[in-house]
Amino acid sequence: MVLSVFAYGFMQRAFLVGILLALIIPCIGIIMILKRLSMIGDALAHTSLAGVATGLIFNFNPILGAMAATVTAALGIEAIRKKIPRYAELAIAVILSTGIGLAAVLSGFVSSAASFNSFLFGSIVAVNDFELLLVVLVSVIVLLTFILLYKELFLIAYDEEAARLAGVPVKTINFIFTLMTAVTVSVAARTVGALIVSSMLVIPVACGMQLGRSYRQTVLYSIGFALVFTIAGLLIAYYAGLKPGGTIVLTGVVTLLLLFVFRRLAVGLRQGKRQKA
Repeated sequence: MVLSVFAYGFMQRAFLVGILLALIIPCIGIIMILKRLSMIGDALAHTSLAGVATGLIFNFNPILGAMAATVTAALGIEAIRKKIPRYAELAIAVILSTGIGLAAVLSGFVSSAASFNSFLFGSIVAVNDFELLLVVLVSVIVLLTFILLYKELFLIAYDEEAARLAGVPVKTINFIFTLMTAVTVSVAARTVGALIVSSMLVIPVACGMQLGRSYRQTVLYSIGFALVFTIAGLLIAYYAGLKPGGTIVLTGVVTLLLLFVFRRLAVGLRQGKRQKA
């Protein structure tokens, strides 16, 4: 019965897109969290809606509009962050406010409210061939970049100054990471939804941090959790008639809460054994 879901072409595309995004989103998310910029996903996702609205207004693919908007927003965040490094969160707040304002204004000129609303909570089962090809291309580029720049990204995530002293071209790596983040958010906004894509950047990594004892382990656990959330969420959404994007995120939230509970119980048991000893 479970395999019957794969009898439909749109579900095959949904699973392929979901799995590809599950591979790359944690790679972006862990760097964001370690750099203490976890809310950047929110800012870029909301800004992507302005690009979506622009695409719908001028009749070109909304994802391309979202990609242009998120790249511009990401570069804006990086530029502001460099000007006031002690208040990096202010850069995110400024871009977030700008993105929400533009999206609100431009959405009023969109003739089809249904098309725009599909980007709010995602429409992974409505991915067309062009969008599938775009996700494949972005996934390959982001994954290869993450692997090739694994050491450099690790260093700038923990300490940019130490990375600079170690000979890492920090500005260049930050620029590349900014572009990676922007394109990942823009394609994910179409599938899981602009309003919840930031959750996908954070929750699998938060789960991975509960089990991983090193950076590498945390990355692998995060990807594993993202894959499980995506596959389980799509199956639950299909058979229960729910929204896929929201179901995927809620599956992750429930898992994270369970991990918190089990970890607390494990700590309690260890402390009890030590006291008895």
